[in-house]
Amino acid sequence: AGMEITVSVYEIYGSKIFDLLNARKAIVIREDGKKNVNVVGLQEKKVKGLEEVEGYLAHAASVRSTGCTGANSESSRSHCITNFTLRMAPVAPRGGFRSNNNPPPEFGKVVGKISFIDLAGSERGADTYDNNKQTRMEGAQINKSLLALKECIRALDQNSKHIPFRGSKLTEVLRESFTGHSVSVMIANISPSTSCCENSLNTLRYADRVKEMKRDRSSGAMPVRESRSVAPRYYSNGAEARQPKQVLSSSGQPNPNGNGSRQESESKPPRTRRV
Repeated sequence: AGMEITVSVYEIYGSKIFDLLNARKAIVIREDGKKNVNVVGLQEKKVKGLEEVEGYLAHAASVRSTGCTGANSESSRSHCITNFTLRMAPVAPRGGFRSNNNPPPEFGKVVGKISFIDLAGSERGADTYDNNKQTRMEGAQINKSLLALKECIRALDQNSKHIPFRGSKLTEVLRESFTGHSVSVMIANISPSTSCCENSLNTLRYADRVKEMKRDRSSGAMPVRESRSVAPRYYSNGAEARQPKQVLSSSGQPNPNGNGSRQESESKPPRTRRV
């Protein structure tokens, strides 16, 4: 009660974004003052049942960009993002919406969100030998965006200060999926054929790097990764953690007090308190 769910579907084709639930209308992404990425012009549909959801997803799949390549007769030529957003139903102010001549809001406050990203597969030059120029350009754009995503994952994995989210449209819209309090899961699609062994291994390595990423949820910004081989040295041995640290003097030599600020405070005369 008091909640509603909306669905939106859009694709990233090359360097352009199209709303698949609004006659493939071209939309843009903008970054606000709080570093949040917003898809401007994206249409959201309210859903109340499974049949409505299936209808919207089927319609989006029918208008998504596909094509024939040397490797696949029905190849996806774009990345597709499907968002399910949980919102609070709009609450009428005292006196109703019409009391101040303002129309009622269409959507309420966002409570939660889940995104499904269907990535177009990377393409090797050996698999696209018989493709036309347009198909080769599409494959180049797909590989470029996947490479940008890989660089972002690598930077997150190495706890870098700069994450290149602006490397492509794909990484820009996926920023919120890799930062803050979000949880990311990658589902790898591989082939059992021995001829695809190299591609399968690369896909598994790609997914494994996402699985190993860790982020600092308390700060809600930058990820933090701890090595499993180093972490027990700090947390399993409590006696080692309680050992005093060596304090250096202003000249860089070890402090003769040995225990640092604790002995310094003990050597000071006690303060007198006036009553």
